[in-house]
Amino acid sequence: MDASQANKQVNSPEVTKLPPPEGQLVVNQTIIRPIDRQVKDIGYWRMGHIAAERVIYPNRVRLYDLYADVELDGHLKGVWKKRVSGVLNKKLHYHDAEGHVVEEMDKVIKSSPFRKMIRELMKEKSHGITGMEFIPGSKFAWKKINRKHIKPETGIIAIEQFGTEGYDYNQLPLVWVVGDPDNYGFLLECAPYALYKRGTLADWSQFSEIFGMPIRVVKYDTNDLKTKIELKTVLDDSGSALVLMVPKQAEFEIIDGKTTNADGSIYSNFKECCNQEMSVVVLGVTETTTASNTSGYAQSKVHSDQQMEITKEDLEDMETLLNEDKFLSILQSYNLPVGNGGSFKYEEEVNLDNLSKRIVVDMQVAKKVPVSDDYFYDTYGIPKPDNYNELKKKMDQERVIPGADPGTEDPRLEDEDDPGGDSPQMSRWNQLRLVLANFFGPARAD
Repeated sequence: MDASQANKQVNSPEVTKLPPPEGQLVVNQTIIRPIDRQVKDIGYWRMGHIAAERVIYPNRVRLYDLYADVELDGHLKGVWKKRVSGVLNKKLHYHDAEGHVVEEMDKVIKSSPFRKMIRELMKEKSHGITGMEFIPGSKFAWKKINRKHIKPETGIIAIEQFGTEGYDYNQLPLVWVVGDPDNYGFLLECAPYALYKRGTLADWSQFSEIFGMPIRVVKYDTNDLKTKIELKTVLDDSGSALVLMVPKQAEFEIIDGKTTNADGSIYSNFKECCNQEMSVVVLGVTETTTASNTSGYAQSKVHSDQQMEITKEDLEDMETLLNEDKFLSILQSYNLPVGNGGSFKYEEEVNLDNLSKRIVVDMQVAKKVPVSDDYFYDTYGIPKPDNYNELKKKMDQERVIPGADPGTEDPRLEDEDDPGGDSPQMSRWNQLRLVLANFFGPARAD
C-alpha cells in the first residue's frame, strides 16, 4: 500500500450504506431534528465553516442551521427572490429532436410542483447542495430532502443528521441530488454581513431608546428623603422617558457621543454597507435594488446590464440541470414524452432597444455579403413558417415590377439605407418589422 492510499484510508469516514428501502420513500426514513434557533454570532459561523470543511467526518449541520437563521434577513430575502424570479419568469419549453415544442410538457412545466422544483434547484447556488425524491405515481410530484441529511462527500442520505449511516443516493433512481462536495453556497459569504447588521440594528435600537427622547435630570438634597420619594412618584407617573435622580452635591455629566453620531448615522451607514455587500454577493451589483446618493441613470443601466449577465448564467445552468440524464429518466418514469434527442430550452426574449440598433448593422452587412434568412429568424426571434419556400417565392413575385427585367425591384419600396424610416409616428417595433420585411422580400437575380 503506497502513501496516498494510506492517507485516503485514514481520511475516509466509516460510512455504512444501507440497501434501498422497499416500497418506502427515503425521505420518510430520516429522523428530522428541529432547527437550532439559538442566538448565532460570528463564532458560530466560523465553527460551522470549519466543521463543513473537515477532512474526517465533515458535517454541514451547524452551517445549515446558521443559514436558516440568516435567511430571515429582509434585504437578503429580497435580493435572492429577485434572482430566483429572473429564472422563474422566463418561458421554458421542452423541444423534441426536430426542435418543435412538446405541448404536453408545457402543462407539466407550468404546474405548481415543477415551479417549486425550479425554486429548490436554484437553492443549490445559495446552499451548495439541494436534493429531492420523486414520488412514484401518475402525476409529477416530489419531496424535499433535508440538506442536513445529505452528505455529498460520501454520497449518502444519512438517517441521523450527525450520523454516517444512510442510503447511497447515486443508486436510487428517483432521488436527485445536485451540488458539489466543495460548494457551500453564497450564504457562506452573506452570513457575516447579516450577523453584523443584526447586531448593529440592536445597537441602533438601544441608541434610539436612550437618546431619541429627552433625558430628565432631577437633583435633590441628600438629607431630604421625603422630597426624593415624592419626586420619584411624580416622575414614575409622568411617562417612560429616561430619568436620572442625583444628589445636588454630586457632579453629573452625560457623554452621549452626539458630537460624532448626533443622528445615529453611523449605524445607518454600517447597515447600508452590509446590505450592499450582500447585494454584490447575490446579484453581482447594488444599484438594481437600492440606489446610492451619487447614482444616476447611467450607473443604474450599467448595473442592470451586469445583473442580466448573472441571469443568463442562471438560465444556462438551469438548462444544464434539467437536461441531465438522471432528471430525464425520472420524467420518463411518469410516462412523459421526453428523451430521444429532445431538450429543455428557455425562450429568448426580444430586446427591442438592442435589436433596433443591430438591424442597422445587419442590413448594411447584408448588402455586402450573402446573409442567410435563418440568421434573421434566429436573431430576431421570429418563428419560421412551415411553408417558408412557398411564401418566399410569392413575396419575390409580388416585389418584381410587371414587364421589367428580372431582379428589378419596385422603386416604391423604402430605401434600405434608411431602415424603418425617420417617421416619429412609427413605433420602434413597427420599424423593425418593416425592415425585416424589406430584407426577406427582395428578389435577387442569379
